[in-house]
Amino acid sequence: MGKITIKDVAREAGVSISTVSNALNDVDVLNPETKLHVLQVAQRLNYVPNLNGKLLKSGKTQMLGFFTTSVSGPYFYKLVESMARECDHMGYGLNVFVTKDKQVIMNNIMGRRVDGVIIYEEFKIDDNDIAIMEKDRIKAVFLDREIQRENMGSVIFDSFVAGYETTKYLISLGHKKIAYISGVDTMFDSVQRKEGYLAALREYQLPVKEEYILQGFFEEEGTYNVVKSFIRSSSDILPDAFLAGNDVSAIGCMQALKAHGYDVPNDISVVGFDDIDIAQYFSPPLTTVRNQIARQGILAIDHLVRMIKKKEQGSIQKLHGELVVRGSSQVKLNRRE
Repeated sequence: MGKITIKDVAREAGVSISTVSNALNDVDVLNPETKLHVLQVAQRLNYVPNLNGKLLKSGKTQMLGFFTTSVSGPYFYKLVESMARECDHMGYGLNVFVTKDKQVIMNNIMGRRVDGVIIYEEFKIDDNDIAIMEKDRIKAVFLDREIQRENMGSVIFDSFVAGYETTKYLISLGHKKIAYISGVDTMFDSVQRKEGYLAALREYQLPVKEEYILQGFFEEEGTYNVVKSFIRSSSDILPDAFLAGNDVSAIGCMQALKAHGYDVPNDISVVGFDDIDIAQYFSPPLTTVRNQIARQGILAIDHLVRMIKKKEQGSIQKLHGELVVRGSSQVKLNRRE
């Protein structure tokens, strides 16, 4: 038997094709009994509506797109899961596009494959790209920068304040030599956390040493290697504390310190960002900034759908982090050199 069509449903139900269409599209012109009868017939015949036909007619896909250069790591697991759940709740599907080719991203966005887009990408869509999207009235929410237009908004972490306040916390413990482990230099959160860190050092008139800024690329292995290399070449100028750009980097840092015989936190304090699930179970439990990752995903979908439905214009929403103090940080002791 071939694919069931809307004509087959109409014939089986004893109604017109337009009646079937109205029932399937929930158009409020049918009496409840007729609508229920048509839907039951469609279900019995396993009828699947032609999405392409509906798209051509309505111009809508009922799909949203998430464009990113990566989905690996605890942050993205939680983010995508929360977005998918919220999409389902609001009657949309979620397509995830993972690519480092900006042209592929733009082609999919401008090709109207989805009704709206959420963007978190390492290689920035520039002002010219945004102008093109704006001209075509693309609905977009950015998770990696502050942008506000009629059809574009942002849902971001207040990473500058988080970096600043967390550095102040380490200073309050008596730490004066604080290193920062950055992620990727083009990533919003990494840059903002670093700027907050530098602002706190300047406010307290503590030295800003270039050799105290390492790059771990938000990766456990990358951070482990860069910290080990730093210890081997600079054991005479070790910091009192490490502020890592995310929890995965903080864990890599602690592993490297332990490998060289240093005790965390008795010798050196370590602090991260995000409060991923493993943070509280690591040894020692990790002091970190708890970011509202799931809420970021929910708010991004909600904001995007409301723009699609023309219920609101683009806005910038900043989520504040919460410092969670655990066992990886403590008041500075007389560390062995």
